[in-house]
Amino acid sequence: MLDVHLRKSIGSPLKAKLFPVAFACLLLPGVLALSADCQDTQPRGASHASVSERQPPPPSAYAGDASCAGCHKEQAASYPLTAHHLTSELPSETSVGGNFNPGANVLHTAVPELTYEMTVRDGRYFETAVMRDDPAHPIAVTEPVDIVVGAGRKAKTYLYWRGDQPAEAPSATSDAAINQLFELPVSFWTETQKWVYSPSYEDGTINFDRAVVPRCLDCHASYFQSLAPPVNRFARNSLVLGITCEKCHGPGRAHVDLMNSKNPPSHGQPMAIVKLTDLPRDRQVDICALCHAGAVRPLAPSLTFLPGDEIDKFLRITDEKSDFPVDVHSHQVQLLKSSRCYRSSQMTCSTCHNVHTPQRDADAFSPYCLNCHQPAKCGKFATMGAQIAGKCITCHMPLQRSVVLFSEVDGQELHPTVRNHHIGIYPEATATPKSASGR
Repeated sequence: MLDVHLRKSIGSPLKAKLFPVAFACLLLPGVLALSADCQDTQPRGASHASVSERQPPPPSAYAGDASCAGCHKEQAASYPLTAHHLTSELPSETSVGGNFNPGANVLHTAVPELTYEMTVRDGRYFETAVMRDDPAHPIAVTEPVDIVVGAGRKAKTYLYWRGDQPAEAPSATSDAAINQLFELPVSFWTETQKWVYSPSYEDGTINFDRAVVPRCLDCHASYFQSLAPPVNRFARNSLVLGITCEKCHGPGRAHVDLMNSKNPPSHGQPMAIVKLTDLPRDRQVDICALCHAGAVRPLAPSLTFLPGDEIDKFLRITDEKSDFPVDVHSHQVQLLKSSRCYRSSQMTCSTCHNVHTPQRDADAFSPYCLNCHQPAKCGKFATMGAQIAGKCITCHMPLQRSVVLFSEVDGQELHPTVRNHHIGIYPEATATPKSASGR
């Protein structure tokens, strides 16, 4: 009989190395991320005093996605299937991604006596580290899967709450409402269908103490109430999972009330909501930069940036000319802005991306390129002919191996391939004629 001890921290010496407490970084939609992208969690050096002192809108300023569905039926039907919406959700048989059943639920580590086991009990999901250096008295550390992060195109990772059950109403003085959020040490890698260590976790260690900080939730949730200190303490019942409509369009309660009033505004009048096409080009891209600009340093509290704001007042963003490497993972905005196509046009992220609907096939983006470029002028037109018209993305925005993004398993580093958003000429990229999927 396995001697299972449910503990909240490692208190006894183990043969496996114990990893020091560190901040976590989680998943961009379906992609494992490194701690460099969100570890710097405290505003510092802000040059805009009014911005650095701004407070997030209250919960009452938000209406929720259900309030949008009545008038925006088409978007409401397709958006729940997108990676943005699925970037965080509650655990279920469809959301967890990985196989929690016996025979496929074990991660073997660099320490032979140490394994991680993923299990299901009474409808709940768990991760357990089991140390068998003394076979007669194995030691186990178990934590639940409370939140699933990532749409699963690359991976799924998991979070758990540590602390008392939440109170009915959050209160800074109520112990029951003060809970800490942590990343679990094992993630599921979709490409290999394997369990792997979560990013920045060290193989052969027992560690359940990687704190989920506000900057992580900035990009993996739509709303939360911080109850710091410590920095990863939140009111559980305040957390709105996934990227909702109001993340990109701003708090919508005033808009809903206005449209439901006796005298709703007519077309062309102010409607108390942000319409992206009404914003200048830079402000449109700034909305995406909140989560797609890689390593950043916060200059203001989380959730204070709102659509229409200037992102540089809220985040110090690494540009493509700095000494910090601009990797294909998560630096989409910097890479796009460095492209000649971007600099010589008025394109934005939404020129190609319709965030309201799933977009999975890279070939389907080629028509946007053909608005400006002629297939016959491509250097590979002579060998591929008209087929080249569907392979713009494959050749000019190729999938490339991320350098900064990796996870460990079986003593090896796994590096996913990510779409490079610098539009350019890549001699090594190839488009296979006829049956290429382009994904």
